[in-house]
Amino acid sequence: MRLGVLDIGSNTVHLLVMDAHRGARPLPAYSHKVDLRLAEHMEEGNRLSERGAARLREFVEEALRLAEDKGVEDLMAFATSAVREAVNGEEVLARIRADTQVDIQVLSGQDEARLTFLAVRRWFGWSSGRLLVLDIGGGSLEIASGMDEQPDVAVSLPLGAGRLTRDCFSADPPPADEARALRRHVRAEIARSVGNVARYGQADHAVATSKTFRQLARIAGAAPSHEGPYVRRVLRHADLVGWTDRLAKMGVRERAALPGVSEGRAPQLPAGAIVADATMDLFGVTQLEVCPWALREGVILRRLDAMPEN
Repeated sequence: MRLGVLDIGSNTVHLLVMDAHRGARPLPAYSHKVDLRLAEHMEEGNRLSERGAARLREFVEEALRLAEDKGVEDLMAFATSAVREAVNGEEVLARIRADTQVDIQVLSGQDEARLTFLAVRRWFGWSSGRLLVLDIGGGSLEIASGMDEQPDVAVSLPLGAGRLTRDCFSADPPPADEARALRRHVRAEIARSVGNVARYGQADHAVATSKTFRQLARIAGAAPSHEGPYVRRVLRHADLVGWTDRLAKMGVRERAALPGVSEGRAPQLPAGAIVADATMDLFGVTQLEVCPWALREGVILRRLDAMPEN
């Protein structure tokens, strides 16, 4: 059947249409995304502004029309940290639900980590052993580890690249003292979770998902996206260390000119690199393999698992 996933993130809202059925890998059929940047539409008291809510409703209506045009039989919609943390998030979603009949589920940070972990497990299979999965989003960092399809531990920390850029940097490029302060803050936050994750055992395979990790891997020498999803792409910590310092000293235009870096994500790449560097260092990871599947694919896989067999 043809399934649609509407992903409402802190940076991007994304409609992904996939052809899928039980026992087979989902195949992407259509993709449409907009840099809505909901996290930048927050007013005092962490309320999603009327303009932000209106733009979100417009995208949902557009996604509905596109999904119908593409023959989608089942549309699943979910929202992550920006809507989750907005004090009026549920109110905004209730209005959209009443007007469009689209039921947008708000995922917890742990749900994000678990569903992303499921997607990574299915991509790499059982032979990858114990997985450590890292995902840097716009609003949060997700960490999960386990031997099965459900992780033994799933952690979500408020260390998203967009959030940290807005909250911790006053200019671009960031002043050196602000970059240093962010480094200390990020490492202290992550260090609190290391023991909880590590007590389940050393990972056999460390994996990264998300746009931030893909861009960092690309500028460090990984294959470009046009070479397809089956090319092995890795991010080595030794390469990342040097790029973390360089990115913090570049202006946004310099970063946007780097291979694989989009103009919309260039402003938050220094903060993302600081988080990636800290996570790899504190978990003792020398190399991450980049997985092309992540949260959206995890949502689809969970839906397929729940479908009755014909």
